[in-house]
Amino acid sequence: MAHEHEHVRVAVVGSGFGGLGAAVRLRREGITDFVVLERASSVGGTWRDNSYPGCACDVPSHLYSFSFAPNPDWPRTFSGQEHIRAYLEHVADTFGLRPHLRFDSEVKLMTWDTEKLHWRIETAGGTLTADVVVSATGPLSDPKMPDIPGLAGFPGKVFHSARWDHDYDLTGKRVAMVGTGASAIQIVPAIQPKVANLTLFQRTPPWVMPRMDRAISGAERALHRALPFTTQLRRGLLWGIRELQVQAFTKHPNELGLVEKLAKQNMARAIKDPALRAKLTPDYRIGCKRILLSSEYYPALARPNVDVVASGLSEIRGSTVVAADGTEAEVDAIVFGTGFHVTDMPIAERVVGAEGRTLAETWKGGMEALRGAAAAGFPNWMTIIGPNTGLGNSSMILMIESQLNYMADYLRQLDVLGGRAALDARPSAVHAWNRRVQERMKRTVWNTGGCTSWYLDASGRNTTIWPGTTTEFRRATRRVDLAEYAVLRPAAKEAGSAKKPDLKVVQETAGEPVGESVEPSAAEDVTA
Repeated sequence: MAHEHEHVRVAVVGSGFGGLGAAVRLRREGITDFVVLERASSVGGTWRDNSYPGCACDVPSHLYSFSFAPNPDWPRTFSGQEHIRAYLEHVADTFGLRPHLRFDSEVKLMTWDTEKLHWRIETAGGTLTADVVVSATGPLSDPKMPDIPGLAGFPGKVFHSARWDHDYDLTGKRVAMVGTGASAIQIVPAIQPKVANLTLFQRTPPWVMPRMDRAISGAERALHRALPFTTQLRRGLLWGIRELQVQAFTKHPNELGLVEKLAKQNMARAIKDPALRAKLTPDYRIGCKRILLSSEYYPALARPNVDVVASGLSEIRGSTVVAADGTEAEVDAIVFGTGFHVTDMPIAERVVGAEGRTLAETWKGGMEALRGAAAAGFPNWMTIIGPNTGLGNSSMILMIESQLNYMADYLRQLDVLGGRAALDARPSAVHAWNRRVQERMKRTVWNTGGCTSWYLDASGRNTTIWPGTTTEFRRATRRVDLAEYAVLRPAAKEAGSAKKPDLKVVQETAGEPVGESVEPSAAEDVTA
């Protein structure tokens, strides 16, 4: 429970991979004056919230874990949701994070105080202040529900894949599955054997590759426990393969034709009906949308109790669901696998910066943040998994750890400055960084592949994906360049004056005149 007048050096928002990683790094930096604010009653983030049937990771287990917390006992090459959630609970225990965790403390509002140079944070558990805020709410935290005419009058059961109702038994029910993304292709084969009929509404068919999942043998696990370097070697091999693949996504999309052939062969093995195969064949370059992994999805679609409607859900009339192409089906339940608020994160509505504007207002024309972390006008505020830090082919844990390096150096820079100080990203630095990112984005498969994906915002700009290797991003976030920031301090009290000190903010720069726009010297990293 947060109490009025409580002040901490750092407030971390969220306890998924990003938030727990930040907490571990703070402790390793010798910082213990921090709290982790979590809206739920346990840690885990998206791996707590997504508990739908078949939920699992599509990144290999040994790569989808912290480098500083290797797990020699992963049971499968691709871990299930329950194993990943247990891993995060283990991290919280192993690194002594429990005393810092504040559960049931959803952040309602974060407001920057320009006089006191700190954040005032209003939560469901009370109010506190913090010198620095690290926002680790994640892009896959708030489900997106489409506005379907007639949905409110549907008499059956309705829920989103990220809010699965485990009390509702789907056995023998007629079910509509809306969406064909990463969640849907896991849900479909998990529920198909038990439902009476499954109608899949597909706006755009995904590219699906086989999921080479298997149990990790006891001998392998024993080896990893006895010789920890073998775990590191396995992780390094998995990482290296994906680093080599990045070039095809970012610079040479035409080289992905061979991968498309393999995906089509994967489909042909299970889908013998030419008409169904035509429905399921994408008309865009593989990789433009996230490549999905499943060896069970296509076989499930070929079963007689599954109908694929190659059109989006457009209307609901009573218990009848109607597709845009006019196809109708009577159903008892509707499951939405329609993704999350990624480019319009709700937390942005709750962050009020130095000029009294919310982060959502600042990002109205599209999200952008310096090195994926800092937004201009929001001093001492950082985000983990911010704009253009997502990946289309590797592990987000690699990106998170790079951002934790940046966070650690940010706090060191504040220590070096001494006294009451804050860092505010310069608009010129943010724009320069974003220009370079978007320039590189132009030739990537995500922009040239001919699809519409959740990577794109309302204006069609890709504000989600990082257009390079994880090595490049790590180099770009290895340190904070003070030339990219304005240093804010409270004004000093005038000599001989009996007046109360004027707390107007003054700006310092690293050897530059006050107020001068400094083009970021280290922003060239992004062009490597």
